[in-house]
Amino acid sequence: MKPLLFASLALATTAFSQELKRSIPYVENGHVRHVLDIYSPANAKDLPVVFWIHGGGWQTGDKANVQEKPAWFLSKGFVFVSINHRLLPEVDMGTLVRDVAKAFGWMHNNIAKHGGNSKRVLVGGHSSGAQLATLICTDDRYLKAEGVSFEDLIGCMPVDGDTYDIPAIIEVAETRRRVHHQPQAKFGHREKFGNAPAKHLDFSAVTHIAKDKHIPPFLILHVADHPDNSAQAQRLGAVLKEAGIPVTVFGGKETNHTKINANLGLEGDPATKALTEFIEKVLQSR
Repeated sequence: MKPLLFASLALATTAFSQELKRSIPYVENGHVRHVLDIYSPANAKDLPVVFWIHGGGWQTGDKANVQEKPAWFLSKGFVFVSINHRLLPEVDMGTLVRDVAKAFGWMHNNIAKHGGNSKRVLVGGHSSGAQLATLICTDDRYLKAEGVSFEDLIGCMPVDGDTYDIPAIIEVAETRRRVHHQPQAKFGHREKFGNAPAKHLDFSAVTHIAKDKHIPPFLILHVADHPDNSAQAQRLGAVLKEAGIPVTVFGGKETNHTKINANLGLEGDPATKALTEFIEKVLQSR
């Protein structure tokens, strides 16, 4: 194994010095949410990078909501970047996704100053952040617009998203409400993603998955007993597998939508074990 690629598991319980730089603007004279945080080990140099996107239904959430992940990834020899983006309904979904890409572009151009390697990036996110992470790792138009290639990605780790195939989740949710004589959501997935079938397809990661695009390997984490999220995870996994892209789908048991994310990095957590195995593989290959 190459040196500095994956720190010893013993480091996870060893105190180490780290640096945190908060609310760095990634757009000059931009919105108050055009900011990101960088966590790095002291004296970091040329380390792989985690680019993390928070959840919150595209309407709420914050880059500080990272729980154990920065410390855990730093102990494994990573730099950890957590971003904010503008929110619905202040901006539309396309603008929101482009914010994420702009944050990635800034990180790509500047992370070496903070000890990271811009050509070895793991992209991850929880809930709505899972959809955003998956989309920018499959639809190459967003990163290309920022001068970034998929070849700079070592992996993608969406955590318990339900919108990798947006037309499917819209049909399931609206059918469930209709047959149970419940009112439809006033601002559900149909409206959030533009209220047009073409937009729903375009914001779906499964639409853009194809061979020979340098789409990175995926670890798809989901709550095993949540039918919608499990179905979406399996759907994404099947499309990736069909395109020949390495993929692991892990269903967490005895957990929920919040805990599967919050517990990442905790000793004995099954999803963390799956993550450990995944990053060992992707770092060995790059």
